[in-house]
Amino acid sequence: MNHFPIFLNVEGRRIVLSGGGEAALAKLRLLLKTTAHLTVFSTDAVPQIRDWAAEGKLTLIERPMGPGDAVCAALFYGADEDAEKDARTAAIARRDGALVNIVDNLNDSAFITPAIVDRDPVTIAIGTEGAAPVLARAIKADLEARLPATLGTLARIGKGFRKMAEALPFGRARRDFWRDYYFSKGPAALTQGQESLNGALDTLLSEHLQRKARPGHVQFVGAGPGDPDLLTMKARRALDEADVVIYDRLISKPILELARREAVMIDAGKEGFGPSMSQAGINALIVHHARSGAQVVRLKSGDATVFGRLDEEIDAVDAERINWSIVPGITSASAAVAAIGQSLTKRERNSSVRFLTGHDMKGFADHDWRSLARPGEVAAIYMGKKSARFIQGRLIMHGADRQTAVTVIENASRPEQHVLETTLDALPAALDAARMTGPALMFYGLAPRAAVHAANHLPQRELA
Repeated sequence: MNHFPIFLNVEGRRIVLSGGGEAALAKLRLLLKTTAHLTVFSTDAVPQIRDWAAEGKLTLIERPMGPGDAVCAALFYGADEDAEKDARTAAIARRDGALVNIVDNLNDSAFITPAIVDRDPVTIAIGTEGAAPVLARAIKADLEARLPATLGTLARIGKGFRKMAEALPFGRARRDFWRDYYFSKGPAALTQGQESLNGALDTLLSEHLQRKARPGHVQFVGAGPGDPDLLTMKARRALDEADVVIYDRLISKPILELARREAVMIDAGKEGFGPSMSQAGINALIVHHARSGAQVVRLKSGDATVFGRLDEEIDAVDAERINWSIVPGITSASAAVAAIGQSLTKRERNSSVRFLTGHDMKGFADHDWRSLARPGEVAAIYMGKKSARFIQGRLIMHGADRQTAVTVIENASRPEQHVLETTLDALPAALDAARMTGPALMFYGLAPRAAVHAANHLPQRELA
């Protein structure tokens, strides 16, 4: 992030602009929505700018800008549409202490003006650091269509009511009140007029003051394989409402960014064959925060019900009589098999698929390897990188064809996704050569489709 987004208070402050053509006109249409004092320097301003000056909406000075003209200005816009003129006026403004923006010159600008969705006092700014203005405008148009025109009215009335709402306890109680206001009671009351809305606010506050605090609750949420676009809508809502998020090591940063900024974020990472937080420690964390009344999200990679030690955590909260629920996620096997263009089952090939975990070595040893070694069988093996030689040995010992396809997908669904195609015979050597460090899922009995290679240029490894 090269440009840090802030909202600058320009009420009563100076904003200076040099230029009088179309570029200046476009900036002024936006700046006139503010409560700043606008000063324009131009010797040949277009009629619209002259009209605004005559109406008292801005001050037009019909000469070139000179030293001292931007003193005490919060912002300066160079809009002369001439590189030499813009460079001269920008230098003057910098010496005068103003932040400088030169229209269509990102490199020489100290700030940029984003695309703006205006529902005053609700303002949404969209920036792409100059990389994709068309995209910013498309996002703006989408938000304009989604946000009701009455949102500004709701926000203005709500702003005046904030002191009254402080009678509610800080935190969740206030958030619940404002959620009811903006998304339920407020819009309904506004259809009957502003007076009706004021009365609805008083009634709503009275209802919330009489409510008992919500007890602590735990949601076991599947975060999917890592791509935030694969997160379910219910999981997104859970993250938005959580007071505490206790997350696994494999949760991607883009998904963690979706949590409410005020939420307490706790890394409860467990790493196979490495340093880990104990399961007892994780259980104690969940219970501690839920008993304090927090809405807790226990965020697990993939689907919480697949190799996530979910039962142990449920038993811990059940023992404390804490309410809980499960939000399913897309398991890594689904994302990984999609990445290679395959299906987990196929008529006349396999009517079942095994989900195995290489982390549970005792369970691995007791598995029915003989039936898995038969031709046409398919298995999705989680956390199997460090168990690859064991897997190979068990299968070959029970008669598996050494040339059976094995595909390993690292970081499935993420930008750094890597697909390794090999065979059972070459599996340990192929993994050693690949030096995978991210989470990986192994498919026994499946190879990427040829079309996937052509479309995605997946790396192919031929290892003897």
